[in-house]
Amino acid sequence: MRAIVGNLSEAEPPRDRALLDQCLGGDDEAWRLLCRRQYSTVANTLRKLGVEDEEVEDAAQDVFIEVFRYLPSFRGESQLSTWLYRLCISCAHQVRKRARTRERLRRFLLLAPVQTAPQQLGFGEAQARQKIERALSALSEKQRAVFVLYELENVPGKQIAEILSCPEATVWRRLHEARRSFMAAMDDLSRARRNGP
Repeated sequence: MRAIVGNLSEAEPPRDRALLDQCLGGDDEAWRLLCRRQYSTVANTLRKLGVEDEEVEDAAQDVFIEVFRYLPSFRGESQLSTWLYRLCISCAHQVRKRARTRERLRRFLLLAPVQTAPQQLGFGEAQARQKIERALSALSEKQRAVFVLYELENVPGKQIAEILSCPEATVWRRLHEARRSFMAAMDDLSRARRNGP
């Protein structure tokens, strides 16, 4: 996975700043605490970026391996969350890329035919999550990253621009496109459900 070196800012909460300093000092307990504090954020972000549930734990571990490896490179200019989001985006991209490769290989070798089981009717939480995931899958990777960070993670546009290394205007353009694509995909899924098989 391509590593993205992050930065920490003076805006970082003092408690987190002290914890990061302890991690840099080689304190194993501080490292475990940092991972415990950030795990749910990392795992939830990975899910929203398209990592399947069965792969989230491994992907989250990959993110923390990158954090551990590159923590000494922090320069003190941005927040820990900015770096974690960058790592999640990079990791999710790699996981989806591997999944596509595996699926192509499976199809090529005819080891596992593609299953087209009919969807169950109903409006439970699982169906809603599945519908949202399908709509998110309709977005390009760049649109999905902006949409997830802004709409689902409540990250400010300026910070998203920093995370994605692009102008803030680009963030707002991608968000506008992502919202339009997301809503169109949701409408298509609703029509398909109403029309049935």
